[in-house]
Amino acid sequence: MRSGYTPHSGHSTTRPGSGTVTSLNVAMLLCLTGMVALWTLATALSHTAPDLDGMEELVWASSLELGYHKHPPLPSWIMHGLVQVFGREVWVTFFAGQLMSALALWFLWLFGKEITTPRTAFIAVLIGSTSLYFSLRGTIFNHNTAQLWSITASIWLFYRAMRYEQVRDWVWLGVVGGLATLTKYSAVIQFFAFFMFVVAERRLTDRSTLRGIGWAALAYGLTLLPHLAWLVSTQFLPFRYVDDALDTPTRLQALNLLLKFTLDQLARLSPMLIVWLGWWFWARRHPEDNLITADTPSLGTRLRPADKKFLLWVGLTPFLATALISAVLGTRLVASWGTTFFVLYSFFWLWALRGNPETIGKRILVLVVGVHLIMALGYAVARGPLAWATGRDSRSTFPGPDIAAVMNTIWKQHVPDVPLRLVASDTWLGGNIALHTGPQTQVFINGSYVESPWLNPDTAQDCGVLTVYSITSKRPPQPGTLRLMNEGTWSGVEHVRWSSEKSPLLDLNWSIKPPNERCALKEIPAVIDLRQTPQTHPADAGQESQETP
Repeated sequence: MRSGYTPHSGHSTTRPGSGTVTSLNVAMLLCLTGMVALWTLATALSHTAPDLDGMEELVWASSLELGYHKHPPLPSWIMHGLVQVFGREVWVTFFAGQLMSALALWFLWLFGKEITTPRTAFIAVLIGSTSLYFSLRGTIFNHNTAQLWSITASIWLFYRAMRYEQVRDWVWLGVVGGLATLTKYSAVIQFFAFFMFVVAERRLTDRSTLRGIGWAALAYGLTLLPHLAWLVSTQFLPFRYVDDALDTPTRLQALNLLLKFTLDQLARLSPMLIVWLGWWFWARRHPEDNLITADTPSLGTRLRPADKKFLLWVGLTPFLATALISAVLGTRLVASWGTTFFVLYSFFWLWALRGNPETIGKRILVLVVGVHLIMALGYAVARGPLAWATGRDSRSTFPGPDIAAVMNTIWKQHVPDVPLRLVASDTWLGGNIALHTGPQTQVFINGSYVESPWLNPDTAQDCGVLTVYSITSKRPPQPGTLRLMNEGTWSGVEHVRWSSEKSPLLDLNWSIKPPNERCALKEIPAVIDLRQTPQTHPADAGQESQETP
């Protein structure tokens, strides 16, 4: 091992017995389980539809592909597995996001136990869990949230590989790094942070380190090989989306977005500050319980110098490097792209905590539980009852079940013998209809087979197509959708309230292309599963209807 990583270098750290470590492991597992349950329940009870990104993953999970037109495939594979177990339900998206958050925090816990005592690591992970990326935004299952676990696992494995120089750690680093890349290509930003640390440690020419990097690169390449083959076969399709996403018209606009990006990150990390402020006031009111004196060192000063260096390089580089590149090149930044940049920031709060770690841990636990409860309940009320009462066009109150019931009624009127199997629309509207119709219904995204690889162009439309678009839902129809609209035999317009009477009236422009003679009726279930939604005709529900034969 390197001298900088010798367990006894720097400040000494008293390691607790195995019983304490086991009890803290159990406590951490219980805390993470509680977090997943709290946030999943809060969103499931308050939302009638998933977030936009969650709906996208539900739609993409229709099949296991080696890649999709916007992103690599791993999050959709995860969603596919969850759907096989729990069904295609709204709450599954919230559960999936929180599952990724909890797994990420568990790997952060493993890393923390490497650099400090389990009790101090417990404190840091608890504080970190309140970050919006792990809590509130952890309910949004997208490629950013799904990447959290593989980034924290990579950090833990990289630390072990650099410290202990074991081949297995390097190999696992390559595998997990490959999975991080299969989640989102932005994983390379974290790999750059690893590279910078290797340079800072002057290990770039060290034979043992180079050999380890070689093992990691081999494992990484093998993990990515099938996806790389797919990228070549599709002429690197997702990178066209990435190029468009980064584009900004002017340098001034890019700098303005960079400032907004930075302020957004501060806001999303602010719950950690709230927890610390709560501890600070508590400690001031009862200093005797915390054993604080003028000479009491902070918990952070007890870390080894090498580990402090690791936290600085690996923890700060992702944000600083991204901000610098954006400023120099004038590229656009979106707030959610910073999801994985701050996973180590909770450890920096250790320098602001002084006193008895056991007392600090108990108080931090109480404060963290309180913050999670307030945020979860407040979010549920704001996105559910409050959004409904004010009539806001929030995605959380989108009337997916009602729209699906209306569209299925219209379909059955015109095609009574064949269940609705295919909805051509944007991901959001089409996904809501398919989700509440049944597992046999697929989405033909924007009428594009490139965006809908689960469909066979030769047979997809054999059993008919329901094409729908809505201007009010903020997703204008694409050329493929309009083309299918014109191919329909029947068409019309329906109107459904977004939520309460104060909410906007959604326009549902629809057309039906009937089944052809190749439709294999014997392979189609005879009963449509409407997920227990009200099957009312628009006229019965007081909704406006206009149909064109």
